[in-house]
Amino acid sequence: MDAAGSVYAALAHYGLLLKQDKVIPSVVGLVTGESLRTSWWSHPKSHLIFRTLSELSDHPDVMFAKLLAGKDTLVHSSLWPALLAVGSARAVWQLQGLSAPAAALLAQIDRSAEGVHATGAACKELQARLLAAAHEIHGADGRHEMVAERWSTWSGRANCSALTSLDEAHQMLEQAAAKLGAPAGWLPWRKRRSDSVRN
Repeated sequence: MDAAGSVYAALAHYGLLLKQDKVIPSVVGLVTGESLRTSWWSHPKSHLIFRTLSELSDHPDVMFAKLLAGKDTLVHSSLWPALLAVGSARAVWQLQGLSAPAAALLAQIDRSAEGVHATGAACKELQARLLAAAHEIHGADGRHEMVAERWSTWSGRANCSALTSLDEAHQMLEQAAAKLGAPAGWLPWRKRRSDSVRN
């Protein structure tokens, strides 16, 4: 089995995988067999890692979201209905304390049927709060560009329907994170809850 096939098999087993992490299963760790403490770009297998990530980003049962610890997380299609329910809920933890630039970008995304080309802190903030789905595209000049879009736009393209129970959606994602070995506080709704208790 090639690298992408091996990583996909792990993703299908866990439901979630980080792109890179020092401790829990990740794409970089599976491809290199190592726990890297530095960027994978300088690793001898960097080209293989890049190729594997590119193949997975095109896979019909894989999406990327900033789900665990605000990091790039691969999400298997078995968990998409749960992710869609959580992402489109517009819960307090998603909206409370949202920066003005992120709120302005969210309003722009809400008005757009096709998504908005976006980069920078505001886009990352929306992704970390699961307020928008985002994916990379190849621009006209060959560079990668990020497009942020409404969850309803993404779900129509992915042919995915949200779970009707938000509690069940949280539970499914929390169970997948636990199976992977990720702390519960790495999930954004759990993190914000614990942050508000400390403040």
